[in-house]
Amino acid sequence: MDWDSHLSPATSSNQFKDTWKHTLLLSFQSLGVIYGQMSTAPLYVFGTIHAQDIKSEDTVYELFSFIFWTMTIISLLKYACIVLRADDNGEGGTFALYSLLCRHAKVGLLPNDRSADEVMHYEREIPFRMKVESRAKRTIEKHKSSHYVVLVLALLGSCMTIGVGVLTPALSVYSASSGVQRSLSDMAHRFSSSERKQESIAKAFKDYVPVPLASAILVCLFMLQHCGTRKIGFMFAPIIIIWLICIGGVGIYNIFYWNRQIVHAISPVYMYRFVRNINVDRWRALGSIVLCVAGSEAMFADLGHFRKKSIKIIFVCLIYPVLVLCYAGQAAFISKNFHEDDYNHLSESFPTPVRDWFIALSLLASAVGSQATITASFSIINQCLALGCFPRVKVIHTSDKIHGQVYIPDINWILMVLCLTVTIGFHDIEKIGNATGLAIISPMVVTTCLMSLVIALYWEKSLYQSICFLLFFGFIEAMYVSACMLNVHKGAWYLVFLLALSLTIMISWHYGTKKKLEFDLTNKVSAEWLTAISPALGVTRVPGIGFIYTDIVSGIPAFFSHFITNLPAFHQVLIFVSFKSLPVPYVPATRRYLVGRIGPKDLKIYRCVVRYGYCEHIRDTDDFEEEIIGSIGEFISVEENDFDSLNSSQDRMIIVGKPPSNGSALIPLNEITSYEDSVSLVHNETRLSTLADACESGMVSVQRKKVRFMLPPKSPKMRVSVRKELQELIDARESGTAYFLGQVHLAVREGSNIFKRLLIMTYVLSEKNCREPPVALNIPHAALVEVGMVCSI
Repeated sequence: MDWDSHLSPATSSNQFKDTWKHTLLLSFQSLGVIYGQMSTAPLYVFGTIHAQDIKSEDTVYELFSFIFWTMTIISLLKYACIVLRADDNGEGGTFALYSLLCRHAKVGLLPNDRSADEVMHYEREIPFRMKVESRAKRTIEKHKSSHYVVLVLALLGSCMTIGVGVLTPALSVYSASSGVQRSLSDMAHRFSSSERKQESIAKAFKDYVPVPLASAILVCLFMLQHCGTRKIGFMFAPIIIIWLICIGGVGIYNIFYWNRQIVHAISPVYMYRFVRNINVDRWRALGSIVLCVAGSEAMFADLGHFRKKSIKIIFVCLIYPVLVLCYAGQAAFISKNFHEDDYNHLSESFPTPVRDWFIALSLLASAVGSQATITASFSIINQCLALGCFPRVKVIHTSDKIHGQVYIPDINWILMVLCLTVTIGFHDIEKIGNATGLAIISPMVVTTCLMSLVIALYWEKSLYQSICFLLFFGFIEAMYVSACMLNVHKGAWYLVFLLALSLTIMISWHYGTKKKLEFDLTNKVSAEWLTAISPALGVTRVPGIGFIYTDIVSGIPAFFSHFITNLPAFHQVLIFVSFKSLPVPYVPATRRYLVGRIGPKDLKIYRCVVRYGYCEHIRDTDDFEEEIIGSIGEFISVEENDFDSLNSSQDRMIIVGKPPSNGSALIPLNEITSYEDSVSLVHNETRLSTLADACESGMVSVQRKKVRFMLPPKSPKMRVSVRKELQELIDARESGTAYFLGQVHLAVREGSNIFKRLLIMTYVLSEKNCREPPVALNIPHAALVEVGMVCSI
């Protein structure tokens, strides 16, 4: 793995010259990924409105006025002009906003070792801590309940985004498939001259064409996801360009051919008329109008896949004006044809000679239109994983240049199954549209709430500006939410079910992870305990290195003290390794490791904290063990010159970046060998016969890269004591390596309430079915020692 690719966003962005050529290239790719959903929304905005709800030409004017101003206020003003500026070092979405609040307002409830917070966030300079805290910031930091509210909001927004990823592909593709069915039904007269047979053929097309065709397209779409964002963007972008030219051109044609007066409907007066004559049916229609901003939240969530400038340029210069023309043209057609059958479907507004060609194009465009929400689901879940709010799944980075481009196989297939369930189960565009409308507007409300906090606490604007943002956009979105809630019994209930399921899983995982950490912190012991108890137990040091993986970054974990108490032996060199996620997207490779000692030097016990961002997965690498050993070597060599570390507590740690490829303290020598792995603890025949039986250690031939180390040539700059300690580290590495993993099993106490039982049962079920191990390393099976403990809650 190329560790140089894991740089901070600011650093990685400098790898590309921000030229117009590169910006235009990313803009082109974003058409096929981000803007497919927004571009294909005309397929179902008017189509999901009940035909009987449009009774006059004035109603069409009023609905178009709502479409125009909703797109202008929410998509253009809120997202393109304001929300995109609140990126977290290039990452977007509700969890990016939550991350900003965690760092700058200290509202985090993430499962972290709070006692070691200074160790985790140790930096030379932390500018934001030097700022004078505002009254609002002090207030929200003081009240713990507000921290839970912010976390639940972030989880709600993430769950809603996943819900959009399920519903939008089903709606988009089924809308296009219905167009194919209508086209085939219109040709029924070619198959028979009998009117009865024509009706029978048309009915057969209606029953057997839309669902199977939509299902086949959805399966193909999800099977393409492994190709990655870049390839999919290049494949899909030309389709969206042709689609935009088509709907924009026909929109202009319809305006001039059917009703030029439609342009006057952009006046807000028509919205006032709509509200003045409001009733339940007219208000319910707004639940379909909100579909015109589908893709706005995905535009923010997919920010990590592209660049902010490229997203803004393509939206302002192309997407927004073309969609306005398209909706205006469709409204012009409907205003003169609302008495016809199927008048509210986009394909009907196309001239007859090109209608069949348009339907074929709409099939392709509908599949592309689903890409934005699928990609956004991957991004959101990737962020939740690193922040301890989602069960472990495998994440594949599809680009070595843009870190946010990820593919999650398990989630991909789950989304596919859920999409097929919606398509086959509902097979009704209105019901799917009702659920999708609620799914689209709900995360926007969450983003508005979190964004108002970001304005006050991170941007440090006045409280008045924050409240104005919340009230203005919140009022508009709350209006649409109320309209969508009227359709809960007509399909929107499925979103409520998805929300309840995904939120339960996320909260349960966060709760279980937090309880495990609390158990570790409560039962950890100090290094002095290890030093004091060793003579009493007759602890023996055996050759080799022992890697102890733990979630805590201070003290000795409970499972290791439990192990020592029962089997009194440990290795010549011990390295306590902790992986800790920071609320930032990426951690630079130069500041990746925090290395320190536990106890006096002669114990040869080290601690290495590996820090990573919520968009990184740095544990699934073959040479990670060598990286750790190299970092320990760097620490030993620089420790003698670090006055602060020599005159401070044992928990004092030094930042160590990636060791140079040529080595400075230790020189790596790579070779590919087939060697016998075994737990090196079994070398001591007198003390560890019981341990050998417990570990069932055997000799297993494993083909893997073996990295050996050597000392650099003698240099007067390196002290004799340093060379001696480095040589002992090399000798221990040659003797063998064992890996210790602690497994804390959660159990529910008798008498616990039903809510706690549900959370623990869900967590245990999720943990048993995780597709990724707790430590995603290629650990030889024979060298692994797992120590289990039970935590009763």
